[in-house]
Amino acid sequence: MSCQYLLLLLSVGVSAVEIQRPRGVPLSKRQFYEEGKPFTCLDGSRTIPFDRVNDDYCDCQDGSDEPGTAACPNGSFHCTNAGFRPGFIPSSRINDGICDCCDTTDEYNSGSACQNTCREMGRKERESMQKMAEIAKEGFVLKQQLIQESKRGLEDKKAKHADIEVSKNELEKTVEALRTVKETAEQPEKEAKERHLKAWEDQKAVIRMEKDKVKMAEVFLELDDDADGFVSVAELLSHSELDSDSEDSFTEAEAQGLLGGVDKVDPVAFESVWYAIKEKYISEANVDIPAPVENPPEQIREPESDNDSELYPEDDIPEEEEEDDEEDEDDDTEDRDFKSPPPTQTQEKKDDDDEGTMPTYDQETQILIDAAQKARDAFEEAEKALREVDDQIKNLEKEISFDFGPHAEFAYLYSQCYELTTSEYVYRLCPFNRVSQKPKFGGSETNLGSWGHWAGPEDNIHSVMKYEHGTGCWQGPNRSTTIKLTCGKETVLVSTSEPSRCEYLMEFISPAICQEPPSLDSGLHEHVEL
Repeated sequence: MSCQYLLLLLSVGVSAVEIQRPRGVPLSKRQFYEEGKPFTCLDGSRTIPFDRVNDDYCDCQDGSDEPGTAACPNGSFHCTNAGFRPGFIPSSRINDGICDCCDTTDEYNSGSACQNTCREMGRKERESMQKMAEIAKEGFVLKQQLIQESKRGLEDKKAKHADIEVSKNELEKTVEALRTVKETAEQPEKEAKERHLKAWEDQKAVIRMEKDKVKMAEVFLELDDDADGFVSVAELLSHSELDSDSEDSFTEAEAQGLLGGVDKVDPVAFESVWYAIKEKYISEANVDIPAPVENPPEQIREPESDNDSELYPEDDIPEEEEEDDEEDEDDDTEDRDFKSPPPTQTQEKKDDDDEGTMPTYDQETQILIDAAQKARDAFEEAEKALREVDDQIKNLEKEISFDFGPHAEFAYLYSQCYELTTSEYVYRLCPFNRVSQKPKFGGSETNLGSWGHWAGPEDNIHSVMKYEHGTGCWQGPNRSTTIKLTCGKETVLVSTSEPSRCEYLMEFISPAICQEPPSLDSGLHEHVEL
């Protein structure tokens, strides 16, 4: 097939230029297709006569000899698309009856009634580009305002940081002074409290001694079975718990040893015996009387059913019976929840109660306590104020050093949050903090990631935000979110998706990402090839 040429009328205004080249060849490769000269395949694999270019037979492995036919499966066809954007389509779409190029050049021999829509498509694209350029221009103006506000804000923060540092130095001095006042006031308070406590302990010791004497007298009378005014070896033998070795029987020799080597002792001599036996002695009044054993009520056996079908399997209990069982369980729960009265106090606890409570502090001690407490309150209040100042300084230093963009244009997003409501969820983005998801109709919030880093390409790193280490997915990774920033006049979260499991993608519009737009006169003309 002889080489076919395109007559390309490329116009800007009313001008037209006729450029000849083989069909399907872009102007950028025109120099490789010179009529009358042998054609070398673009991959350099072979050279063929020029008349075999576009002859509907594939000679080159890369398909470069058939740019205007469907002969090569790996070939591509160039659509000039004057008035719109040029482009490429696979060679297999040439003359397939479907108009792929808006200038209809791909259907030159199919008989399809294609219409050239490039001018209309170009017009719509230019209108869309013009609107986008206008938005970018307005957004860029807003960005400049944000930059100026960020500069003023940064200066204010630095000034505030300096002021707070001065306040911190003063507070540190105040805290140390109040610490000295506190420690000075606490020393006499401590000594007064110790004196008061010692007096109370001494008083309790006297009370315990008196009680011990009373108890000793009671035990003496209890052991003096014949009421002769003496406790004898025979009377002591009735208390086998006093056996020192607890292995053999309690012997007379052992009992006599407890009595100091004599056969009997009077109340005065019994005092030394009492100190030796009081830890082991069991009063006869404390011996437990066994409670009568109650016979358990006889269990009434229900007659067994002769019909097995009348017995319900465990899983087939009727609803009414299940409800009854639940009520019984509730009753049992109530019974279990009912608290029985506390057990009777032990004798030791009773004895402690008999000693009474520690008396209130005397007026002199109370004055010292109040003074020390006042000093402590003042010190703690100053310490709290110092901690708050430290927190303020840390937060200011974080904001001052944070990467809010080349000119701090993203600083206005700090401490702000933006929401997007879908049919199922409410998504919440708090820039430089976290991203979350919450069911629209109630439920717990899920963390989709905490602030990680800027993740855009090297030449525009501040165009993408990355949030990481969110709530873990079931048997999967921790959730993470990528925020793609788009230029706009408003600041709004506009879309969200989950392209991969547990990995979310959101689009966030902000004027801070807007770049200075080119002139409306450049880039909005009709696309032409020269």
